[in-house]
Amino acid sequence: MGYNKTTAILLSFFFGALGVDRFYLGYTGLGVLKLFTFGCFGILELIDFIRICTGNLKPADGSEYE
Repeated sequence: MGYNKTTAILLSFFFGALGVDRFYLGYTGLGVLKLFTFGCFGILELIDFIRICTGNLKPADGSEYE
């Protein structure tokens, strides 16, 4: 499955507090953590958004974005 960076950024921006960005990238455990802590009270949500935008957070399977 190919992962689109723009999709990941949009998911992180709009639904990051619910962990949707982490679920999309294949990080199920962290997605559940963000879901139940509302993005770790907004901190992890912001960190993930910045990491996806800069390219430091890649899909869990090690592939590159399309």
